[in-house]
Amino acid sequence: MKNRLKIALYKTCKFLPILLLLSMTSCGQNTRNLEATCEIEPTEGNQVKGTVTFTETEDGVKIVADLTGLTPGSHGFHIHEFGDCSAPDGSSAGGHFNPNNKSHGSLMDANRHAGDMGNIIANASGHAHKEFTDKMMMLNGEKSIIDKGIIVHKNMDDLKTQPTGNAGPREGCGTIVLTEQK
Repeated sequence: MKNRLKIALYKTCKFLPILLLLSMTSCGQNTRNLEATCEIEPTEGNQVKGTVTFTETEDGVKIVADLTGLTPGSHGFHIHEFGDCSAPDGSSAGGHFNPNNKSHGSLMDANRHAGDMGNIIANASGHAHKEFTDKMMMLNGEKSIIDKGIIVHKNMDDLKTQPTGNAGPREGCGTIVLTEQK
């Protein structure tokens, strides 16, 4: 009986370091989060600049935007289908990113474009800051926002007019790029 116990203990101890290593590896993978960033530059004749960051979290994708050079008030703020800002007016970024073929709407709407981020509000000095978490956005896979564009519009998005929210001309444009994994 003692020999059987010794053999069982030996076999268990022999594989324990391998099991421990495998469990640590899988735990490490669960804590790595994708991150992306977008540097907003002004379209022709405008002054909008800033940075938008995207971080994958357990609750969705956390978005943090800091912009300057805006007129005071609300401005439509959207992810567009192309990360191409080569046109002087930002039109090369295409329309709103909408991989699910939904209607335009607000962040609170379940039936909305994946690129609808509502409005960003600038203070009297033209600075705007916005933070929120979105469950619809993805930083990987077929419906990823990576390599898509961000457009900051001149006017407020009314959150209902199809397909763009009547937000007016494009004042800033940038491309979302994957930055790292944490």
